Amino acid sequence: MPDTPIQAQIHAFYDAATHTVSHVVADPATRRCAIIDPVLDYDPKSGRTGTLSAELLVAWVQAQQLTVDWLLETHCHADHLSAAPWLQQRLGGRIAIGAKITEVQQVFRQLFNDPGIPTDGRPFDRLFEDGERFAIGSLSAEVMHTPGHTPACVSYRVGDDVFIGDTLFMPDYGSARCDFPGGDAATLYRSVQRLLSLPPHTRLHLCHDYPPSSRPACWISTVAEQRAHNVHLHEGVTEAAFIARRQARDRQLAMPVLLLPAVQLNVRAGQLPEAEANGLRYLKIPLNAL
Repeated sequence: MPDTPIQAQIHAFYDAATHTVSHVVADPATRRCAIIDPVLDYDPKSGRTGTLSAELLVAWVQAQQLTVDWLLETHCHADHLSAAPWLQQRLGGRIAIGAKITEVQQVFRQLFNDPGIPTDGRPFDRLFEDGERFAIGSLSAEVMHTPGHTPACVSYRVGDDVFIGDTLFMPDYGSARCDFPGGDAATLYRSVQRLLSLPPHTRLHLCHDYPPSSRPACWISTVAEQRAHNVHLHEGVTEAAFIARRQARDRQLAMPVLLLPAVQLNVRAGQLPEAEANGLRYLKIPLNAL
């Protein structure tokens, strides 16, 4: 009889301040792991960063005696700052994202008029193409390009578990917005159909949850649950109907509180801008541009 595939061990961390879920995906055979979408704390009132959320990740990884191979980003986040460089300094690992991040870098280099933002994928250590495979210990992971929310969005498939970033939310909340630069509702619809064509039992691990008062925060659903119950993209919803609903919804949404600071760091793989002559680092705020 064939050997039973090794099941990844998955531990999630929910950051209530940004409604973000970070995941640690570990290979029980080799004790090697990947960290997906880690959060750097940021206070927009004071401009101060913090590491309490990231320290929880460090403590858990060390307690489990894991070795970090990868720090994976599903996309350039607009609602939280990435802690990937801070974690890399303490735990090692390579920082990776989808190869289309170069398109996102070009957009925000122009918006912020900032020559310090590269456009060739630096300083990420690895840029993943659609269909590319990589290893987390003895686990095999596959990259799925799932754009629509942004051009660079990817999902990471590890066996029956897929980490889908902002592509979908819990079924009662629906789908990601598509009004950021490079976002497109038709593209998101096709990306979601690709995810929903996976086997029904496939577990979808979300990057965010914005729960109503009637339930606690959740971040795992299945392909079957999304097909049956997703309020925007359940089975039978046409592309045209989704586009109309998504665009109408996006017109009502305010910009995320942390969008402007977040993207300036996240297009740099989470690295802070270079310090200026007085030793301080600065973020820019474009006026009347968005």
